[in-house]
Amino acid sequence: MMHYPNLVPPDADFRRITEAAVVQRERISRVAEVVARGMGNLFLIGCGGSYNDFSAASYLADRAARLPTFLFNSEEFNRRRPVLLGLNSVVLVASHNGTTAETIEAARRARTAGAHVIGFTKNHTTKLAAECDEVFTYNSDRTILAPKQVLIGLMVTALLREAGSELDFAMIDQAYCAVPAAFEKAIEEAESHLHEIAKAFGSDPFTYVLSAGPNQGAGYGFAMCYLMEMQWKHASWFNANEFLHGAFEVVQPDTPVLLFKGEDDTRVVIDRVEAFLNRNTQRCMVIDSKDYSLPGVPSSMRGEISPLLLSTLSKRLAEHYQAVTGHLLTDRRYMFKTSY
Repeated sequence: MMHYPNLVPPDADFRRITEAAVVQRERISRVAEVVARGMGNLFLIGCGGSYNDFSAASYLADRAARLPTFLFNSEEFNRRRPVLLGLNSVVLVASHNGTTAETIEAARRARTAGAHVIGFTKNHTTKLAAECDEVFTYNSDRTILAPKQVLIGLMVTALLREAGSELDFAMIDQAYCAVPAAFEKAIEEAESHLHEIAKAFGSDPFTYVLSAGPNQGAGYGFAMCYLMEMQWKHASWFNANEFLHGAFEVVQPDTPVLLFKGEDDTRVVIDRVEAFLNRNTQRCMVIDSKDYSLPGVPSSMRGEISPLLLSTLSKRLAEHYQAVTGHLLTDRRYMFKTSY
């Protein structure tokens, strides 16, 4: 294996932590069976990275749910006060540290309205956990995205099953069971390409990041959470198709653009944008889930799983950036340091 100076090794506990999330699917099924009785709508609520963690589940629900599903930033939910929130609502809330004030308030508002609130957080002692009817945890401060998104995906899938959606649930379950080993393998397979991206873009002060469909969270999260928050670099995320309706006018031969490309029906959107970029900039780079073997994931389910893979690879890419730039991902100017 090639050595990359200053690169932290992958989390040795990645597979174990992600397997611990998959194992919770039986409890998830039991909870879903109860809370889905009389369920009239579903709300998915979080801020920042936790908001992004709902991206794939929201896309799946839009395609398969026989009931209204809403994805909200926590504070937007609190201020908008959706009239459909009530006794027949199921509300999923997420916050890693469980201290995000807006998300805690959202959980309280939802419970006050009579909704059933299910939380996803680091452990059972967080402040958010205390505000939820049910809590699912992953107990890790480094491997976060994969287990949290697995738990969310399993829960939304279980709710869809109880609500009568027509999906191949056995194949979906098989795909999720394969995730821990498949993603561990993908991180190994991706190292050289991720380092290439970090070296190519690491000195740039500004990067455009594009993604689409269920992969929006991976792209948006990389731009906002990793480049802007953790690397202090200017970045802008766009839905890939929306980029073609104005923003693409800024593209020059040296404009750096990073594409996150999955295997769902919106792949054609990325194909179209990639073709444009390859004609107009010499600095388009792509993270494509098709490049990874994903052993054990049924071919028909790769589109369901690839958004989670792209998120996992985005975190590893951020660690390659850290190795190249020397700026620690833990460095902050404001977050956790000042009032905001």
